[in-house]
Formats: sequence, structure tokens, C-alpha cells
Amino acid sequence: MRKSIILSLFVLILLPFIGHSVSNDGDKILGKWVVGSGKAHILIYKYGEKYAGKIAWLKEPLNEKGQPKMDKNNPDASKHTNPLLGNVNMLGFEYDGDNTWDDGTIYDSENGKTYSCTMKLKDDNTLDVRGYIGISMIGRTDTWKRVK
Repeated sequence: MRKSIILSLFVLILLPFIGHSVSNDGDKILGKWVVGSGKAHILIYKYGEKYAGKIAWLKEPLNEKGQPKMDKNNPDASKHTNPLLGNVNMLGFEYDGDNTWDDGTIYDSENGKTYSCTMKLKDDNTLDVRGYIGISMIGRTDTWKRVK
């Protein structure tokens, strides 16, 4: 009985620190990232316990008529008049530990398709973003760099 009380107290004392460290590790991904092509910056942010991303900068934000580029390839016709700048294109990521975020989706505005996605932080300034269909082996990885 005495051992279980001591063990319970020990767990209660350590529990806040364990939860806090996992949360901080997951937050390492927060910030602005430039995509591999250099055409866009994505701002990764947290909502609740999950992570998302939105287009924060475009190299060419205007179309040939000098107007803001719109989400013209979206399969939902009602979104064709939504500007690309500010568009949330990543949703639902959860931190899995080991510098990996999984269970999210990424939307490609160039083709109007949404893919399953996982992200792996290679170092503090390098992020591998893998979009795929079905299983992770059938997909493509893009390496993003942190915007300083």
C-alpha cells in the first residue's frame, strides 16, 4: 500500500512536465516556411492540439489582369473566387513525436487536389513535407526551409 501511494505521488509530480515537453516539441514546427519551388511561404500555426498551414506570401500574387490570384482549380466551384493568399491549405496535423506530424491533409491549388500528408522536421530549419494518396509510398516529398 505504501509503495502504491509513493508511486502515485511520483507520477502526479512528473505528469505536468511530461505533457509540457511533448507540447513544446510539437510547437517546433510553428512559423513561416518557404516551399521547395520558392513560389510561396506557408505559415504553420496551431489550433487546439492540431497544426495547420496557410499561404502567407506568393512570389506572383497577381494574375495576368493584375488582380489577386483566386482558387480557380478548387473542385468546389463556390471557392473559385477565394483568394489564394491567406488560403488554409494544410489541416489536421498531430504531433506524433520524433519530429513527425501526421494525419493531416495538404491542398495543392495548382491542380485542385487534396492529399494525405505527413511532415518531418530534419533540423530546426528544414522540413520534409510528403503528400500522398493512400499509402505514404505513393507520393512526393518537398523540402521546405524556414523563413528567417
